[in-house]
Amino acid sequence: MNILAFGASNSKKSINQKLAFYAATQVNGATISLIDLNDYEMPIYSEDREKEFGIPELATRFYNKIAEADLIVVSFAEYNSSYTAAYKNLLDWTSRVGMQIFQQKQVLMLATSPGAGGAKKVLSSAQSSASSFSANLIGAISLPSFYDNFDLETNTVTSDSFNSQLIDSFKSNDIEPVNLSKRQQ
Repeated sequence: MNILAFGASNSKKSINQKLAFYAATQVNGATISLIDLNDYEMPIYSEDREKEFGIPELATRFYNKIAEADLIVVSFAEYNSSYTAAYKNLLDWTSRVGMQIFQQKQVLMLATSPGAGGAKKVLSSAQSSASSFSANLIGAISLPSFYDNFDLETNTVTSDSFNSQLIDSFKSNDIEPVNLSKRQQ
């Protein structure tokens, strides 16, 4: 299974990038493509820019990366109860390549934050718009209090609740998770 994973943030130390990668590694036999939104930085979307310069090649590359994947794992950072500007701009430009951004691919949506809210507001927003962008949503899971629930030395989630929800999302969508003994190593 080919997995495209990314944190919807342009932070170089993104906790959401870590969470997306962790989740992707929980799929048995996966080939993971972890991308950094900094590699997809484009001018702020506007109709005027699109008319004058066309759609940036980076938007087409991102759209094509999604096309190559069987599963997309995205973890949302929450800025002021919404998407980060970096993700929203990428979403806006990519929608000009094709409004069906997720191309009916299976999408696992995650979110985390240092606080107890776990970025649930942005996750809820992403969930509610998933069908508009042709996402086959297989789950939406928040990890609150990232630094209390993620071991930075082993890059693993220590929350049994999160891990159970993650594995259940995979199993209920015919995705084979790694076995429990591998996950705990």
